[in-house]
Amino acid sequence: MSAAEAGGIFRRARDRTLDAFPSEKEREWKGPFYFIQGADPQFGLMKAWSTGDSDSGGDEWGQEIRLTEQAVEAINKLKPKPRFFVLCGDLIHAMPGMPWRKEQTADLQRVLARVDSDIPLVLVSGNHDVGNTPTPETVAEFQRTWGDDYFSFWVGGVLFLVLNSQFWYDASRCPALKQAQDQWLHQQLSIAGQRKCQHAIVFQHIPLFLHSIDEDNDYFNLTKSVRKEVAEKFIRAASTDDSALKGGSSRLPNLRLPSGEAKKEVCIKGLGPPSYISRKTILHVNYISIDPRRERKKPQGKRQDAKI
Repeated sequence: MSAAEAGGIFRRARDRTLDAFPSEKEREWKGPFYFIQGADPQFGLMKAWSTGDSDSGGDEWGQEIRLTEQAVEAINKLKPKPRFFVLCGDLIHAMPGMPWRKEQTADLQRVLARVDSDIPLVLVSGNHDVGNTPTPETVAEFQRTWGDDYFSFWVGGVLFLVLNSQFWYDASRCPALKQAQDQWLHQQLSIAGQRKCQHAIVFQHIPLFLHSIDEDNDYFNLTKSVRKEVAEKFIRAASTDDSALKGGSSRLPNLRLPSGEAKKEVCIKGLGPPSYISRKTILHVNYISIDPRRERKKPQGKRQDAKI
């Protein structure tokens, strides 16, 4: 599938927004809804890990295809339908410039094309998508293939922010791009306060932290200095009104933080309770309900667990 063909199916983010959701119609809070969050389909990872060659291995990804197809099938059966399906990065395993990247991308696009057309896809960049140390070229490749690497959109009165967390990991080869995202994020957080949105939710691949903001630096989190700086931005924005800025599994007062990189390894956990987070997933699929009354009404559909 070519990039042009994928663009016709995926309604890729452009101009820092997602046109699947017209903002003038979606800025008003209309009541509870839910969406599906997934992370790390990472076609090619299982073979790479099984051979112990995580860097250049990954010449097979049949298992990942089957697991992702099961996830798509389960999502398509849900009633009522989720407002969207977000994948929080590491869409494929092959890093920029590595073998199999084109083939893995084509197969993932083919599987994702089967997602119900009434369930928009929201695609987040991870380190395997733009590189551990991104460059203007790798970011541009992601944008051509999947859409903007950071953007915002409104759904049902909730402001969603998609970020490129690799800029906070290592922007040494693209400092201007990091600065541009930082400036854009400041503007978006100001908008969240001005419009008094019911909630603002952040999607990014690398979480600020896994358990505590003071935890040691690790492969699966951002460094202490970076995480505290970013968390302070989110906390200040959340304290400007009654909204809660949210994102994932870890918590600060009035703040829940993302995302994808903490969810690795070998199984699909599909449609479990919103609080369920697994650190052993290649593709983690979960529904998340947005309801200020904290009513978590589970959508109809059979839970899908596929273990290797």
